Amino acid sequence: MRPRLRRLLLLAVATDAAATPVDGAWTTRCLHCRSRLLLASTGEPLGHATLEHVVPQAWFGRAAAAPLVARVGTADDARNLALACRRCNHDKGKGPDERGPADARAFAVVAALLDRRLARWREPPAA
Repeated sequence: MRPRLRRLLLLAVATDAAATPVDGAWTTRCLHCRSRLLLASTGEPLGHATLEHVVPQAWFGRAAAAPLVARVGTADDARNLALACRRCNHDKGKGPDERGPADARAFAVVAALLDRRLARWREPPAA
């Protein structure tokens, strides 16, 4: 696994108020379905955990996504990162991500996910 991906996974879990450290790993819930996810303290996903860009990376720079992008700043901002199970992350990629921000339903789904992510927000630990 690439070091950059590990850093982003650790940033996502460190800023997730639902995440708790347990025996050298982190446990949290999928942003979508709430299934239990594990992430090693090294950033290695255990099981089906994947990195979720809540506002899809492809939506950045698109006018229809501007209200959502304004809430997170950049694609890799901690507010835009979450853990999701592989199935949910893949399904989102085939649905809302693919339809784009101009689709009202896709926009609403991503906005609701962003609200859920921000409700689970905690400040990152001091470096």
